[in-house]
Amino acid sequence: MGPRDTLLAGLARQLGHPSGLPGRAVGRLLNRANRGNMRAAVEALDLKPGETALDIGFGGGLGLDLLLRAAAGGTVHGVDISDTMIAKARAAFPDNIAAGRLRLHRGTMTALPLEDASMAAAITLDTVYFVDDLDLAFAEVARVLTPGGRFVLGIGDPEAMKAMPFTEHGFRLRPVADVETALGEAGLSLDRHERLGEGTRAFHLLLTSR
Repeated sequence: MGPRDTLLAGLARQLGHPSGLPGRAVGRLLNRANRGNMRAAVEALDLKPGETALDIGFGGGLGLDLLLRAAAGGTVHGVDISDTMIAKARAAFPDNIAAGRLRLHRGTMTALPLEDASMAAAITLDTVYFVDDLDLAFAEVARVLTPGGRFVLGIGDPEAMKAMPFTEHGFRLRPVADVETALGEAGLSLDRHERLGEGTRAFHLLLTSR
């Protein structure tokens, strides 16, 4: 593997599992790059006062911040595989953690450390590229949602992402239609499919409910 591929593979690893100082830099990058998409995802949840919401793979913590602002009087949970991102979130939101409004958990999308039917709403953006068993992941999301709970999944267009040089290093890029099918098989009904942006570079928001 040449220097360029080594660099790209390292970036891909950090995007999937941020760690150390490079991981913290990736977290800041994700917050900037995903701001518009994350705002749209949180708005699509249409949170009601007092509801409990979840951000799966919260990375740089932007989604946590937006959910805390949107969930008036509610509780926000964040699940991430990265100890670095969890430590970053603890440092960023000490008051909300102390007040019990934010609860952070180490875990994966295929093994969410949460009780059945405990979340009214959930989001995850740019995470399923790193999930091998999509059926299990979506079954876990359905398990933790209350009946009628909402789940918003955000993914980049797979054709556009194939053109990004780092995605050849461990990314699972699935057709959007296959993702929609997997959601339905897990009991998550597709209510709306929004496209943010133009053409093949559009970001896909899949709005579902249990």
